[in-house]
Amino acid sequence: MKIPKIQRRYCPFCKKHTEHEVTKVSVSKKKRSLAEGQRRFKRALKGYGSFPRPNPKGRSKPTKKVDLRYRCKECGKQHIIGKGFRVKRFEFAK
Repeated sequence: MKIPKIQRRYCPFCKKHTEHEVTKVSVSKKKRSLAEGQRRFKRALKGYGSFPRPNPKGRSKPTKKVDLRYRCKECGKQHIIGKGFRVKRFEFAK
């Protein structure tokens, strides 16, 4: 999928359509420690040589989500649109 590096989009801060620079953000490390359900699951795994339940095959997602940030050229503020989308190949068009 090719996306132009500069797009005219609506800026929620300027409240008008302006030029935006698009950047792809890499996935960062989790900010907080494990969630309660994951801590409970880890406790169930402790002491076992293998998985305690039927092996979870085929649960992985086919691709990572692409997170795009739009930075307004007038006010310099960034915003995102949606939660990202899955795509195998992603590049910026020239």
